[in-house]
Amino acid sequence: MSLNTPSSGGSRHQVGLFVTCLVDIFRPSIGFATIKLLEQAGCYVEVPEAQTCCGQPTFNSGDRKSTQDIAKNVINAFDGYQYVVGPSGSCIGMLHHYPDLFESDDPYHSRAKELASRAYEITSFLIDVLEFDKIIAQYEGIITYHDSCAGLRELGVKQQPRKLLGKVNNLQIDEMEEAETCCGFGGTFCIKYPDISNRMVSNKNVNAGATNADTLLGGDLGCLLNMAGKLKREGSKLEVRHVVEVLANMTYEPAIGEANLQPNFDLAKEA
Repeated sequence: MSLNTPSSGGSRHQVGLFVTCLVDIFRPSIGFATIKLLEQAGCYVEVPEAQTCCGQPTFNSGDRKSTQDIAKNVINAFDGYQYVVGPSGSCIGMLHHYPDLFESDDPYHSRAKELASRAYEITSFLIDVLEFDKIIAQYEGIITYHDSCAGLRELGVKQQPRKLLGKVNNLQIDEMEEAETCCGFGGTFCIKYPDISNRMVSNKNVNAGATNADTLLGGDLGCLLNMAGKLKREGSKLEVRHVVEVLANMTYEPAIGEANLQPNFDLAKEA
């Protein structure tokens, strides 16, 4: 079967997985966990090989032409899928900006609007579209949750991950103060304003550490890498994981920042 051509899959929802660059490079287990959740929810999942970056770095840097080229590639890669789902509010949020890149008379303008209408962050897709919360997972511990800026403010992702986490056996949630405040990553923001970014992530980690949690969860790997790196440098014992790893019961990989992980392709069998 060609991964670039959506297959029939019967009556199941046809989903194209938007992997994201960071997941592909740093934490493939998040991609496999996302597939596992989608399949548990009854979806038929494919991963278009032609997909690339969502274009957010070039967009935030003001390079409109390059962003348009990237957007066209993504639009073409996911053409024909019923839904496009990804484990990142930030990257999926960028897909929702695509219509603004093209003039109204450009054929890609209508195609970008159509793509945006079927593009969802994973927890939002499970709850808001599929109304699925039959999570088969167990987690012995207390977690606290960080709301990423893009997922929260652009896509309205707030209660969805918490509702799903509430179905995980033995898991407890201890909410941190200012859970909705930025961690300081912000893509190119942390490069342009490193001192401000460092203070922001320090504040975030203080709030997370003030809870009784042993694990910090979130829905965007950029945020999680930022917070995990700072926690590691500070000698904190707080573990950091992506929410889908817990929801999919796939927490056998070391926590983010705990090891230089190599892609474990055997995880595909688990998913």
